[in-house]
Amino acid sequence: MTFSHLAALQALLFAAGEALSKKRLVVLMGISTEELEQAIAGLHTMLEDSGLALVIAGEELELRTALEASPLIQKFRESELSRDLGKAGLETLSIILYKKGATRSEIDWVRGVNSATALRSLSLRGLVLRSEDAQDRRRIRYTATIEALAHLGVRSADELPQYEELTKELASKVAVSVDSESTESENEDS
Repeated sequence: MTFSHLAALQALLFAAGEALSKKRLVVLMGISTEELEQAIAGLHTMLEDSGLALVIAGEELELRTALEASPLIQKFRESELSRDLGKAGLETLSIILYKKGATRSEIDWVRGVNSATALRSLSLRGLVLRSEDAQDRRRIRYTATIEALAHLGVRSADELPQYEELTKELASKVAVSVDSESTESENEDS
């Protein structure tokens, strides 16, 4: 059984979790523009009467929840927001604050576990912002919002406990991690 263009399109849009351009989809899927248009039409038809919808804005596509699911999604988000941040959320937010912004891989490295769920929760609460990393445009950098500081009861990150000491320690640990990864990849290339 082969993987259809429709299935590939659905998988890519789901995995991305954000809008993808038609140009990028053509390249990723290795198909023609016409084949992509057929897959789009097929996916649109397939998603009728489902909880998902294919949103097309000009040359970009995104997989979203169906409009009819809005009340249910709102109820779900409100229930998520009413919960405490939890240990994972506080650890993740702390790393972002003490590092003055961090990528998910940096957060995962410090925590030793996958931080995707914690980052999603913090984003939904408006405590962190996602932006393009200035050093590598392929990565996302997370920064704390003013809401995060207010949530923690401080006016600036400088007021956090042991801010100077922990900021330096985190910076040196991440630098050591990056250096050791570079050395490992150089050794593998030899």
